Amino acid sequence: MVDSGPDIPLVEGGDSLQDEGRRLLGALYGALRSLRFYPLDNDVVQQSLDELQAGVQLLLEREGGVEIRLQGNLFFVNDDRLRLDLRTYSTFSSVAETLRTHGVGEIRVDPGVRRAEWVPLLNLLLREPEPDLALEQIQAGIRAAGVKSLQVNGFPDDAPEEEEEALYGARQTYTRGVQVARELLTDVRMGRAANIRRVKRAVQGIVDQVLSNESSMVAMTHLRDFDEYTFTHSVNVCILSVIIGQRLGFGRQDLYDLGLGALFHDVGKMRIPEATLNKAGKLTPGEWAAIQEHPTDGLLALFNLRGFADLPLRAMLMAYEHHMKVDLTGYPRSRRPRELGLYSRIVAVADSFDAATSVRSYQFRPWPADKVLQEMLSNPTRGVDTVMVKALISATGVYPVGSLVILDTFELAVVVRTNPDPARLHQPVVKVISDEVGTPLPEPAMVRLDQLDPRTGNPRRTIIKTADPHRYGVDVSIYVTT
Repeated sequence: MVDSGPDIPLVEGGDSLQDEGRRLLGALYGALRSLRFYPLDNDVVQQSLDELQAGVQLLLEREGGVEIRLQGNLFFVNDDRLRLDLRTYSTFSSVAETLRTHGVGEIRVDPGVRRAEWVPLLNLLLREPEPDLALEQIQAGIRAAGVKSLQVNGFPDDAPEEEEEALYGARQTYTRGVQVARELLTDVRMGRAANIRRVKRAVQGIVDQVLSNESSMVAMTHLRDFDEYTFTHSVNVCILSVIIGQRLGFGRQDLYDLGLGALFHDVGKMRIPEATLNKAGKLTPGEWAAIQEHPTDGLLALFNLRGFADLPLRAMLMAYEHHMKVDLTGYPRSRRPRELGLYSRIVAVADSFDAATSVRSYQFRPWPADKVLQEMLSNPTRGVDTVMVKALISATGVYPVGSLVILDTFELAVVVRTNPDPARLHQPVVKVISDEVGTPLPEPAMVRLDQLDPRTGNPRRTIIKTADPHRYGVDVSIYVTT
């Protein structure tokens, strides 16, 4: 059976434009995919066309017209920007790539559109376009087919901004990394041989992205998915470890070795029952003992991992040592005095930071990122190397990307970029998302907090404190990854 798109059921009315827009885009993906593999009279194709037409009709009845617009790498439906997550990103990225290949930046749907009118457009989008004539081919093709209720247009003259392109590349790299982590850890759990070549390519992609645009990869660590915590956590630890390594002056090969080990750091958890890993309540002594064994299990799993020409010795140490703590009071307990490896100390910091700032089965209210960093620096029982924490702060700033902050103007803002000036880490770039009385802004306003008021010589805005995004109902990933 061909995947028909994200699992978002079509329902009758009552949903927001966001929900209906995402379903419509998913139905468009499903129709394109089914027509690629099956003839028109196949039941799968007919069902996908029914879903596409039903999604369009819902929006037409509500809005009077439908406009699907691709701007840079963002989708808009009737000027409402669609919020995408990990479950929908790869699907919608495929639709974006198809439209971009044919030079299509906009699809307009008029009332009275017939189900049959979609078929010529979809078939044209599935063909290989002629260079420089792609959009003209589509437009001429639908006119020749007598399609009157669908119009396609190109992109506006203004090209996507460089920052938007960097975010697009980072999102692709991150999504690919999560897919590879899912495959890798599932293969280990099932006792199958892992596809090491894909793993190596994914880690190389992460290293390349960090070296070319570090801030975009920091932003991607907010694309967390509660249902896929194990996989997103592995990728986040990989990204954060590579970032710390870069700040410490590592070369490309060392960053690759570090990233590879970081991706594998929790491989031992694949030997723990999922019910124990996802348990919301307190662990029994037996369950806690099993958790404490996962570094040792990870070491053994990597010993038995097939596909590497050379044994990943550094990866083994990272898997084994990342919970030991610098004073060796963690687990597993070491019978002899030892000094934790540099790579292990880096992964320990990345692991602790991402775990404390993520939603998990037993942690529905994660800590604010700035409070986590402060705790890691000041609380010796954390057992992390504070030099590594300071290296992470030099990349994330005092207020890490994704922090929800309250300004002295009483506006709400989300930190989207670190200030590159080490002396101004407390003055990041933010997106202001609400006014002083809490009314959401139609479009977030990008603001540099190091901008001075020429009349006073003081900053125009200053951060008062961080806030809990859950309390305010804010999904910070929307603002930092788009």
